[in-house]
Amino acid sequence: MAGTAGTPGTPRVLRAMNDRAALDLLLEHGPLSRTRIGRLTGLSKPTASQLLARLEAAGLVVATGTTEGRPGPGAQLYGVNPAAAYVAGLDVTPERIRAAVADLTGRTVGHHERPAPGRRSGTPVVRQVTDALDGAVKAAGLSRADLHRLVIGTPGAFDPNTGRLRYASHLPGWHSPTLLDELAAALPMPCAYENDVNLVALAERRLGAARNHTDFVLLWNQEGLGAALVLGGRLHRGWTGGAGEVGFLPVPGAPLVRRVARAGSGGYQELAGAQAVLELARDLGIEDIPRGPYAGAAAALVERAAAAPDDEAHRRLLRTHATRLATGLASLVSVLDPELVVLSGTGLTSGGEVLRALVQAELEELAASRPRLVLGGVREHPVLRGALESALAATRDEVFDTSR
Repeated sequence: MAGTAGTPGTPRVLRAMNDRAALDLLLEHGPLSRTRIGRLTGLSKPTASQLLARLEAAGLVVATGTTEGRPGPGAQLYGVNPAAAYVAGLDVTPERIRAAVADLTGRTVGHHERPAPGRRSGTPVVRQVTDALDGAVKAAGLSRADLHRLVIGTPGAFDPNTGRLRYASHLPGWHSPTLLDELAAALPMPCAYENDVNLVALAERRLGAARNHTDFVLLWNQEGLGAALVLGGRLHRGWTGGAGEVGFLPVPGAPLVRRVARAGSGGYQELAGAQAVLELARDLGIEDIPRGPYAGAAAALVERAAAAPDDEAHRRLLRTHATRLATGLASLVSVLDPELVVLSGTGLTSGGEVLRALVQAELEELAASRPRLVLGGVREHPVLRGALESALAATRDEVFDTSR
């Protein structure tokens, strides 16, 4: 007895599965010919031709040119239609809001950055968000109505039980219980909210050092210390969204911080965060300590230390910093036993392979499990890139579904 449309195994579902496989191949490889698509999918040439004709009629693929360099006429090439959908991402910090728009292939087509107005400006968060978004949309030559989805990355996390931002007391204006409703009313597209470090992990899994890994920890050290936990291929967010807030972790070598939510910090942050690096440099008598915001100054100092192997004070700074980083990591890997640890954020990547190797060696002394440590591969705006990748994943699932 034949199944109804939409039942697994029916022609419509099988066609949709083949369509999605072809679209994913076009995203992975770029423009392909009918013959190449047929070979990669296992479909006959006539079936591949029908598939491409169907996707072209649906506006999901476009002809992009012909093959070159072979005798005879070139074969027609097809690629994913970039204009089939657009998405946007926002990276929010206390200092600035960075926005970008990407087409369906993942190419960034518009970018805008604006400084945060400060605690006393009175500018509503909704206005800050829409202004930043409109700047990126305008740079892309689009309008808000063209956007299929928006993902906003912030420090901390919105508690799924209350809808309120937690673990980010330093982000002014974002803690109103009605904020998400106000943003939903102001934005004409679906909007999702994600922790900034989780978005970095998504970017690394999609584009960087964690590709093909389903169990890994990403340690982030920039404005603050944080972690993202990917277990069984899925982000682990925790009951209140606070999984990975390792800056609050009590660790040996740091005073026990109580009421950490009110303090906005904890033992691991006090031991290995950016300000701790600068204080350690002063204690070691290092001169010419960089000025400016803690994160940038600490990153510059770590980079200089990694490049000065013959300077005893800088060697001690790097070794001590590595031990402190490994102290907190030991708790994470002892509980989670991940395959991989990705070190990201300028406070870690600025030390390069020198700092990575020191942390790896220290961690092997402090933890029974021995995951491999690697430097993050997504260096340019990793939070924003992760927001775009998150928005693209959801949008492609919707737009590429030809079973309806």
